[in-house]
Amino acid sequence: MINNKEKYSNLIKSEAKRLGFLSCGISKAGFLKEEAPRLEYWLKKQMNGQMSYMENNFDKRLNPTLLVDDAKSVVSLLLNYYPSESQDLESYKISKYAYGQDYHFVIKEKLKELLFSIQSNIGEVSGRAFVDSAPVLDKAWAAKSGLGWIGKNSNLLTQKVGSFYFIAELIIDLDLEYDHATTDHCGSCTACINACPTEAIVAPYVVDGSKCISYFTIELKESMPPEMKGKFDDWAFGCDICQDVCPWNRFSKSHSEPLFNSNPDMLSMSKKDWTELTEETFKSVFNNSPLKRAKFEGLKRNIDFLK
Repeated sequence: MINNKEKYSNLIKSEAKRLGFLSCGISKAGFLKEEAPRLEYWLKKQMNGQMSYMENNFDKRLNPTLLVDDAKSVVSLLLNYYPSESQDLESYKISKYAYGQDYHFVIKEKLKELLFSIQSNIGEVSGRAFVDSAPVLDKAWAAKSGLGWIGKNSNLLTQKVGSFYFIAELIIDLDLEYDHATTDHCGSCTACINACPTEAIVAPYVVDGSKCISYFTIELKESMPPEMKGKFDDWAFGCDICQDVCPWNRFSKSHSEPLFNSNPDMLSMSKKDWTELTEETFKSVFNNSPLKRAKFEGLKRNIDFLK
């Protein structure tokens, strides 16, 4: 006989699938004791660079019960963003996750619908949706929920579809049936470590965020360090190198989310177009794009640094 925990867990997973999520895993909400010393070490070594927000809410990052009253379960979800089209090989490069519309809004709507569906079918369930917007260790929870393992490039990897997907959570006050972590399948492979032009992967499973091309092109607000000149491999926003070389990403499949469809204006831009980009064009072409995060001035700074 199916108990309520199993019934509710199955319902949540089938609703997640209906909403287009790639996969869904569930963990018991509680303190992430294995992550605590790793996070402490990472911050102590200042691998967060200027991302000072990473130093805030240390306890909440490790314990979702401090974020959501009476939290019982963390529902982790993956949403594929792997594009079917690619940029002109001669152009400045944009990270694949930014080809379409801003994922925060797209995923938040899906999570709201999932929570509404849970409440409609199960009853009074409280919770919060998280998409990069609060101190939640997404990858740790997704790994704990069996959705993949954290690879040597610190991304969540899966054998079936690689790593080109977003991670989001619903933290709710409902007891459910919990999934188990999977095993690590990186083996002796060091493709990501060898390929990183700025040597940001300082050891297997340890990424110095302050050396990452994504950090420089998105998070860094001041001038680029001169010693990095010539090391960005034409990446103007974000970087996919450590994912592109990962053998598991041979199994990436194109997404089916219309809002993530590649912006045709962006795909067709040449290096000349990027160099001559005006603020007016930036605002019209990238109106709903993740590129807004870098702002026009930041993107121009990045492109000038690449020239």
